[in-house]
Amino acid sequence: MTTTFNAFWVEEKEGTFTRSLTERSTDSLPEGDVLIKVHYSALNYKDALSATGNKGVTRKYPHTPGIDAAGIVEESSASQFQKGQKVIVTSYDLGMNTSGGFGGYIRVPAGWVLPLPEGMSLRESMILGTAGLTAGIGVWKMQQMGQKVADGPIMVSGASGGVGSLAVAILHQAGYEVIGSTGKTTAAAYLNTLGASEIVDRAAINDESGKPLIRGTWAGAIDTVGGNTLATLLKGCKANGSVAACGLVASPSLKSTVFPFIIKGINLLGIDSATCPMEVRTQVWEKLASDWKVPTLGEIVTDIKLEELDTYIEQILAGKTQGRVVVKVS
Repeated sequence: MTTTFNAFWVEEKEGTFTRSLTERSTDSLPEGDVLIKVHYSALNYKDALSATGNKGVTRKYPHTPGIDAAGIVEESSASQFQKGQKVIVTSYDLGMNTSGGFGGYIRVPAGWVLPLPEGMSLRESMILGTAGLTAGIGVWKMQQMGQKVADGPIMVSGASGGVGSLAVAILHQAGYEVIGSTGKTTAAAYLNTLGASEIVDRAAINDESGKPLIRGTWAGAIDTVGGNTLATLLKGCKANGSVAACGLVASPSLKSTVFPFIIKGINLLGIDSATCPMEVRTQVWEKLASDWKVPTLGEIVTDIKLEELDTYIEQILAGKTQGRVVVKVS
């Protein structure tokens, strides 16, 4: 059965990119095992890059971005999914080179689809989305490496952003003391609400002394910033702590020495939510729906419609958004 739907559409004409809402058909979607009617999506930085023509994210246009989607199965050739089932799809190639969640329907391989965990609504899953999954994988990996609550506080850089906000909230739910670092002077009350016991300026984790090691202040960290911030988090971490790296908003470069690793025994953990194995992904989502369920998700989210995406794409690129932006699609 062919169905038409509204979609956020990015086109390229002679090197210029334009964005609009357009009517599409399910016949135009790529091949896949599962057709999903999208109820909610979320705006991520990567979506904004795709929507503005970044060929490192999306190679070919026209295209519908949206790396997150939550909805209901409409058709499935895979036996593990049935019509009417609530599901979520995050990352993989969705919204990058595969038509994404900023449209009323997506069609994807069954291996990308996860049943919505019990105790979580479709909207809640998109407040979390790739950002929540990324933060959750960071906490999960840190715990796999033995990071304990009793070891001391966890520093979160870029704490007022999407991943940072959720990292603060998830760590708090997991029982950790959390220090949030941010360059936004107005974000303190917001971060306190999410569970941060202390707020520091981003300059506090941007050591420029040139020293290979500094006094250990935090027991571990989740870094969304990269560059010298990540280098500082490594050399200022207490012995045997873990630093989970998942962002590069400041810089993709890392200038460090081996001393944090061979003298302090620090673990540098890479977080890649796009290709995270489904086994780990499922465990993390189950945690997010139970032990790590964040009661303050309402403090994190701004709800918008497809028609408002243009405005918020410009805001997220300018660093003017706080927390998560959820898109009501249908």
